[in-house]
Order: sequence, then structure tokens, then C-alpha cells
Amino acid sequence: MKKFTNLPSDVVYESALGFAAAHADIVTLNVDPLFVARKHPNRNKVALVSGGGSGHEPLHIGYVGAGMLDAACPGEVFTSPTPDQMLAACKAVAGDAGVLYIVKNYAGDVMNFQMAMDMMDREYASVLVNDDVSVDTAGHNAQRRGVAGTVVVEKIVGAAAERGANLAACKRLADRVNAHTASMGVAFTSCTVPEAGVATFEIGADEMEVGVGIHGEPGRRRATVQPAAVIVDELLAAILKDITPKRGDEVLLFVNGLGGTPLMELYLLYRDASEHLSRAGFMPARSLVGNYTTSLEMAGASITVTVLDEEMKALWDAPVHTPALRW
Repeated sequence: MKKFTNLPSDVVYESALGFAAAHADIVTLNVDPLFVARKHPNRNKVALVSGGGSGHEPLHIGYVGAGMLDAACPGEVFTSPTPDQMLAACKAVAGDAGVLYIVKNYAGDVMNFQMAMDMMDREYASVLVNDDVSVDTAGHNAQRRGVAGTVVVEKIVGAAAERGANLAACKRLADRVNAHTASMGVAFTSCTVPEAGVATFEIGADEMEVGVGIHGEPGRRRATVQPAAVIVDELLAAILKDITPKRGDEVLLFVNGLGGTPLMELYLLYRDASEHLSRAGFMPARSLVGNYTTSLEMAGASITVTVLDEEMKALWDAPVHTPALRW
């Protein structure tokens, strides 16, 4: 294993220190318990708080700032943050407007966020992001994972909260965005958790994992590597079956790198996906391409499609200023 570490057990803490130092104009770092918060929180609005295992950067800490999250709690690599992190983060940023928790659908995250909510002393709501169609294509069921679509939820709902939407409105919007968003990924390699020191899974040089999870969970099937256009067609077939857009609908097309894929290849995937959608009668009206929800150094990519309405489109376009996303 070759990684830039001192002690593998300290990588999350030391990385958080570096992140906070690099973006000191936007965020502050609390070290015990560990969380990142907006440097100047607006306590008059609904506070958006999220978090999850480290190793997916810039998710979630990279999206703390104006127009997105108010605080984010990083757990150990691929491990949920703890309830005390979440409670301390809420205390640091929340006011009387309440808190919306944005939770990815993994057992540890769901359990620990629920424990934190059970101990809350202020109004709260939550959204469970479960956009990964590789697990199930029959609807957003309890087994579906939260992956790159989390970024879309955080951006759109963050803009609404910034504009003064109340907690109930933020909750309804978050559920709507989640219901209109679907993702699926493919991996060419595994990744190595620093403290484990070995690859999460083994895969042949000519193989790919179709539908891989962002922690290295197995996908739908193991297959021989195919041309990019063939891969895109399979991913989009599952995505479009899930969200069932109507011809003429405008969509956000989001091509996400898993950490080890060159941007050149991600843009190639975007071209193939955009052409596929256009042929099917859907309009890629908004785009995002890059490494936004990663899996350490995994070589691979995911495609996310969100069916947009006018409100969602306007909120996507709203100003945002975070370490990882700004316009």
C-alpha cells in the first residue's frame, strides 16, 4: 500500500486539520468531537447537517458553506460519524428555524443519525437519500444506498434554506429531489482503506464491477470491460427505468468520478450520456462533471440523473460558495 499517511489511524484527523487550514475563510473545525461548520453560520434559517464516513471527499465536508450545508460530520474511513458529533454540530449552527438532517441510506448512518435525533432539543426533520438503482429498480426501497445523488439534494435544498424556506418546505423539497434522482456506478479497480492496508475486493485486469457501491460493495454483476458507450447505455437504462422521465423533460446530468479516473475520461462519459439522453427525448439542461463523491482511489465513475422542474432548476442555479462547489 502506498498512501500519503503518517499513522494510518490519524489520517482522518490530520486530513481534517489540513482541510480547515486550506479553507479557513469558509469553514471552522471542531476537533472534539470532530465536525466542520460554516465560519459564519446563519442561525435565522433552517440548518442543514450531514455527514458520513471519510474517504468520499469532497462529500460531505467539502459542501459546507453558503448555499449548501451548515455543518458536516466526518466519520472514520467508510464508517458512520457518531451521534455526539451530530449533536455538537447542530448546537454550533442551528437556531429556532430547526435542523434538516441529510442522511445516506447505510445502516450505520441511519442508526447513528436516529440516535442523535432522539436526543435533539429543537425541531428537526430528516431525508434519507437512496438514489442508487444498482440495488433495486422497483422503487426507492429500504435497501437502496445513498451515493452521488446526495450532492444534488444538498445543493438544491441548501439553496432553498438559504432563501428562507421553513423546515417543512425543506423536508418536502428534499424528498422530491431524492425521488426524482437516480444513480449507478461502475468500477475498474478496488480501493484500499488505510488501516486495512489491502484492497477491499479483488478484480481482474480485464473486469469491471457494474453497480459498485461507494464503499466497495459488490454491484449487480462482474463483467468484462466494455467500451464507454456500452457502459453508459447500461447505466442509463437502469437509471431511466427508475425515474421514468417524460419526453421533453429537462434533466441534470451528473458524471461523478470515484477517485481514480482522469477528468478526460469523465468528460467522454458525459458526451456519451448526453447523446443517449438527447436521443431518448430528454434535455440535459444542467451538468456537473468531476470527482464529487469518491471512494478513495477507486478507478470508476457513476452517472446521476435528476428530473428537473422550474423550482429545482432555479435552486440549482442559485449561488453557492463552498470549498468544493461554487458559482
